[in-house]
Order: sequence, then C-alpha cells, then structure tokens
Amino acid sequence: MMLETNEYVQVLQGLYHKSLVLEDTSLFHQVLGFYHLDALSRLDYSISVLAYNTSSPKVLLSHDTIRRRLDEAKTDLYVRYPQFMAWLEEAHPNIYEIFPLFIQNIYSEAHPASYRSFRIVLDPESKLPMPARYFRIMIEEMFDPQYLNMMYKGSKAAKLFDEYVNMQ
Repeated sequence: MMLETNEYVQVLQGLYHKSLVLEDTSLFHQVLGFYHLDALSRLDYSISVLAYNTSSPKVLLSHDTIRRRLDEAKTDLYVRYPQFMAWLEEAHPNIYEIFPLFIQNIYSEAHPASYRSFRIVLDPESKLPMPARYFRIMIEEMFDPQYLNMMYKGSKAAKLFDEYVNMQ
C-alpha cells in the first residue's frame, strides 16, 4: 500500500524543483542575498513543519540552519536590513513592491505578519495552518526574475541599501 503525501509535501517538492542555476549568486549583494536565502530557508521550514513530523531530520536540519542564520543576522550590515525595508517602503515604494508580498508583510510595521518560531506567520491570530496555495504563491514570487535581478550588486535595490547604510 502506498502512503499518501499531504498537499504540503507537494508544495515542498515544487520549491525543490526551482533553481537558481541561471543566476550567479556569487554576484548577489552581500546583505540582500543573505536575506533572500533567509526567506527561502524560512519558507522551506514553514512548509516542512506542515509536511513532515516536527522531529524528522528534515525539519530538525532546517531549524538548525535558521538558528545559525539568526546569529549571523545580528552582525555587520545584516542588522540594518529590517530598518532598510521600512525605509524602502516609505521612500521607494516602487522598488519595495517588487519584493515578494510575504517579505513586504514581514518587514512592514503596518502588517501583523512576522517570523515566529522560525516560521512565516501572516496572521498571528489564526490557529489554522497557512493554506498550501499561499506557499505556492510565495515560492513563485521568490523566483520572479524582476525580484532576483534586485539581489545583484549594482542593482537599484543594492544601491539603495548602500545609500541607506551611508545615511545612518
């Protein structure tokens, strides 16, 4: 008898079928690239806890990866990213709107979304799991070419981040 896979396993497989092979991630801006991978890590973890047992090696490894990334996010220029996103929302909404909607919501002071226990939580009041279709949209937005182009050194977003840091 074949075991059924739940809809979140299928979403996770969709994430794993994506690729950055056409991108040169070594040319990503240090901070923007870091937070891009951070968002991907949290997306992976958020889906994994719904797809698998929370004690599965997959979930435990994802959890450990994010925990280590949190330590790194407290260093150097990485600590400026949340404030940069708030500034970008105010000063350059046309660039801000290119970021995936869930990232906009996470860093917007006007939205209750946040990372909680390493998971993406759009509505902290809801006790229901996030629908699988939301994760599919997030995945597509994370690999949108217009957004990925902003991760590169020299992109408008990278220049704005450097400008923001120099203003501080």
